Amino acid sequence: MIRILVVDDHEVVRQGLRFALEQEPDLTVVGECMDGATALAAISELRPDVVLLDMVMPGMDGLGVLHALRERDDPAAVIVLTSFPAEDRALDVVRAGAVSYLSKSTAVDRVVEAVRAAATGGSVLDPDVAALLVRGVRAGDQGPLSRLSARERDVLALISRGRSNREIARALMLGEQTVKSYVSSVLTKLDLQDRTQAAIFGLQQGVVALGDALKPDPD
Repeated sequence: MIRILVVDDHEVVRQGLRFALEQEPDLTVVGECMDGATALAAISELRPDVVLLDMVMPGMDGLGVLHALRERDDPAAVIVLTSFPAEDRALDVVRAGAVSYLSKSTAVDRVVEAVRAAATGGSVLDPDVAALLVRGVRAGDQGPLSRLSARERDVLALISRGRSNREIARALMLGEQTVKSYVSSVLTKLDLQDRTQAAIFGLQQGVVALGDALKPDPD
């Protein structure tokens, strides 16, 4: 028997899920909660196999619950069942430990499939969510800096240090017009508006450490 905890701040949703799930001979709902803090306590007490978790709740939200469960290494499998569009939270919740991410408009048989899969370590994702996760993984593997050539990265690093085109040209032994072309290419490839945005981006990406960016060039 698969033991399920339903966590949602709307009573009608909780009751509807309980009714639907308990029509299945291998599923039982062991509890219901309306907020994240209560859910964490119930998970510790009831030891469900699967948690159906809403994202938006009073107090601690669904993402907070996921982070707390990961910190205490809780074995419960979490399915996020939410009204949020996939692009809003899917990557965050999967990274935080959710095994599935489904819309509340998902058909009941699909939710049942997800519960059974979760109990055995599997996942069920809406096609839009699966595509989003693939794009996210690819973007994470490549990173925005992968769009730049080695020389363009050098130029970005010097922009992040607050250097002018003339100073960059001298440092890299390039013509000033060539540097202007590199700067323009960097802005275009990274979809940035100006040098200030480029400098901030470089610092955020660790191209230059903040401490180094503040140091004056040696004479």
